Amino acid sequence: MGVLPLSFYERDTATVARELLGKVLVHRASESPTSGKIVEVEAYYGKGDPASRASRRRTRLNELMWGRGGLAFVYMVHAVWLFNVTTEREEVPGAVLIRALEPVAGVGLMHRRRRVSNERELTSGPGKLTRAMGITHEHHGLDLTGARSELVIVEGEVERFEVASSHRIGVSADLERKLRFYISSNPHVSK
Repeated sequence: MGVLPLSFYERDTATVARELLGKVLVHRASESPTSGKIVEVEAYYGKGDPASRASRRRTRLNELMWGRGGLAFVYMVHAVWLFNVTTEREEVPGAVLIRALEPVAGVGLMHRRRRVSNERELTSGPGKLTRAMGITHEHHGLDLTGARSELVIVEGEVERFEVASSHRIGVSADLERKLRFYISSNPHVSK
């Protein structure tokens, strides 16, 4: 399965978000690799998007959103790491929050990291998936398009699924446009 190229990410953020569904996030950790199929995402733009970290101005914390696409943008909210992928071209802020995964490989390690027995609880939320996958701020800024990168997103199995959309979860102000996308029948989507 090939690593998604830079050209995949340097497009409209909502398009990238939608097309990330069904792709596989892989963490080639030294202790053991883990991976999961992306089943839920949210798109975030820059200025004019009240829920975005880049809505007002460029800061040290959101600087990466103005870089090129295909970079790991990891930050903490409520004491948990959240994993995003940058999108768009340089100087146009955009990122996709990976909200939920369906576990694929390294499931035993995910259970040990999360200390839960129910597989549906392993990666069914943005903080849950980073803990299960071992993603931390150390991964911030990693190039996801490098074939040898520790974190990559690869093509998944070719399958047909229905994509549903809604407003983003847990934001105090949102755009009228629905920017949360998920595989409607997948049990690993967050609640």
